[in-house]
Amino acid sequence: MGKIVTFRDLIVWQKSHQLTLEVYRTVKDFPRYEEFGLSSQMRRSASSVPATIAEGFKRKSNKDSCHFYNIAASSLEELKYHLILSKDLQYISEEQFDLLFNKAEEISRLLHSWKESQK
Repeated sequence: MGKIVTFRDLIVWQKSHQLTLEVYRTVKDFPRYEEFGLSSQMRRSASSVPATIAEGFKRKSNKDSCHFYNIAASSLEELKYHLILSKDLQYISEEQFDLLFNKAEEISRLLHSWKESQK
């Protein structure tokens, strides 16, 4: 593994950014009336994960950084719920759900590991 110089070097950030891009592509096919509802909530919670990781990376103390990583983890949990709701409303297929949810679970594990390594 190379040296970590910026937040972009973090695997957890890279994967959460990719998930965000996939969420944006997915919600564009949601019903139009969800544009300011579920679609918007999913875009915000998804994009909050890599943005908050980036913010935490630049904090001066490990305690402060971990606080932001906890916030990122919370946004990820929010996104997982939105994925469940999207599946139950039949806005996404079971296959889309599995793909996105499994990526979110992987990111959750990576984020936990990164956070623990910073203590």
